[in-house]
Amino acid sequence: MLVCGIELTSTDAVICLLDYDTNTFNVPECRQRLFTLPKSAGTDAIRDFHFAFKKLMEDYRVEVVVVIERPQKGKLAGTAISFKLEAAIQLISLPVIMINHTTMKEQMKRNKMQADFDNLGLKKFQRPALNAAYSYLSGYYEKHS
Repeated sequence: MLVCGIELTSTDAVICLLDYDTNTFNVPECRQRLFTLPKSAGTDAIRDFHFAFKKLMEDYRVEVVVVIERPQKGKLAGTAISFKLEAAIQLISLPVIMINHTTMKEQMKRNKMQADFDNLGLKKFQRPALNAAYSYLSGYYEKHS
């Protein structure tokens, strides 16, 4: 099962692909690690993002998208652009799962990642997206085995 983990920041969608096949996790190469929208993202920018993101998911045959939830209020609240990005992601024709930080921490504690992050060939800013995908997959297979 190929999963795309996503962390939404103020104007960015940071992505990481993670595949689980034959009891092995694999981080496949991906042509895109980050989508950035301008701070004044209008209709055309959102449509362009939606098209590019949907095409990426189709090209890599992603089966599930996992997005890290952001609070709606408080000092760590998501921005208006990040919620627009989330809406555009949710409109693609794939299951989109929202995962919160608490669930991620619990899954990572229960199912520690065996690989060293530095050896995966990912950028440091992709770590939360990888953790989201890993948390979802490890929880999914924990329930279905």
